[in-house]
Amino acid sequence: MLWPNPWGRAIKFSVSAILALTVLTFPAGHAGAAMGKLWLLTEPGSANPAISNVDVLIDVGHGGIDGGTSHGNLLEKDINLAIAKKTYAVLRQKGYSVLMNRMNDYALSGENLWLKSRSRHIKDLAQRSHLCNEIKPKLMISLHVNSARRASKRGAVVIHQKIPESQQLATAVQQALNELYGTRDKPVPGRTFYLLKHAKAPSVIVEMGFITNAEDRRMLTEDRSRQLIAEAIAAGVEQYLQQSKK
Repeated sequence: MLWPNPWGRAIKFSVSAILALTVLTFPAGHAGAAMGKLWLLTEPGSANPAISNVDVLIDVGHGGIDGGTSHGNLLEKDINLAIAKKTYAVLRQKGYSVLMNRMNDYALSGENLWLKSRSRHIKDLAQRSHLCNEIKPKLMISLHVNSARRASKRGAVVIHQKIPESQQLATAVQQALNELYGTRDKPVPGRTFYLLKHAKAPSVIVEMGFITNAEDRRMLTEDRSRQLIAEAIAAGVEQYLQQSKK
């Protein structure tokens, strides 16, 4: 679950930890990355990885000390990561260039060594948005889990920026998830959300289900259902990317 948090813009950023296996180390001043490393998942024997022409950046919500919303011992951060990895795999199988901004259980605020702020939450959000702005993907999807006071509330909710491209992306992902959940929800604008305000690429926040609803919770925790959620998200992303080419 992602909470709104308005804040001013930053100038520099430090990147480390996207996926794993191959490490790119940036010298000071390179592409705006003042310090740090960028981790990429590459195929065995592949050439040196590049971060240009990235189709999709997957923002994995929360992590580390920030567990997100919860139900008993079930933490949002773990659900986000599990489904993000599956979404990554599906999109890669479709032939798209995809990156993730964390592959294990850690807070991105710990990677932000450039922002002079005492707020861990602000440093986390700034790291995520500036990573997107440096890489310049065709789109970004931020994966989260929702919660509600009413246990009957269920289904996925996709939150978008005010720009048409983000609305189109949100509509495609929402429709795919509605088919999976058997719901008729519509995407909603998220004007107060920091990530959507500061990310320059078309971006959406995907609240993949309600942890407070028993049926949604089953889908968010069972491996097969997680795969279906990932496939639905990927289908919406692919539909948007194909439409954007026309």
